[in-house]
Amino acid sequence: MTSHFTPVAPGKLATIVTHFEMRARPRPRPLKPVPLRLKRWQAPSADKYRMLYRRVGEPWLWFSRLLLSDDALTAIVHHPAVEIFAVLDPQGIEVGLLELDFRQSGACEIAFFGLIPQLTGQGFGGWLMAQALTLAWRTGVERVWVHTCTLDDPRAPGFYIAQGFVPIAREIEVMGDPRLTGLIPREAAPHVPLI
Repeated sequence: MTSHFTPVAPGKLATIVTHFEMRARPRPRPLKPVPLRLKRWQAPSADKYRMLYRRVGEPWLWFSRLLLSDDALTAIVHHPAVEIFAVLDPQGIEVGLLELDFRQSGACEIAFFGLIPQLTGQGFGGWLMAQALTLAWRTGVERVWVHTCTLDDPRAPGFYIAQGFVPIAREIEVMGDPRLTGLIPREAAPHVPLI
């Protein structure tokens, strides 16, 4: 078997996206108590949503929602079939984001799922996923799915598998580096070199 390399132009990023799905509600697992709570955001403003989206996702170069106009973003986050939740710490500070998208009949996409970097690796992700799955599996839902990419925390694929998701597809995505346009600070995601 031979390998094949495809050049990526300067100023571009290439990432491998892996899609995962779950076709049956998992059995509940015992969870340790955590000092976090989930709060539903009813119709958050575009600015408020972007603030938390940046706080959670900027270290991993999340930027798709930053490209949207206020109207386009509001159309998503105010849609009646999209549910947005903030993870709050004991002081009420927003430290995580969960977004569930029920717009596709019979399915729930965990569109965004994350905690600020200071909270990763402490078991809080398992708690947040338990909350996500409890909310996602409702009457009429036959499939819950999520995707991650090689720009995300490298532990993400193993985490999703450990939570009961099955990998089903892989794609390559090429996009402009948002740090070069000023959309995200140049120092964000130091694990991804600027070229």
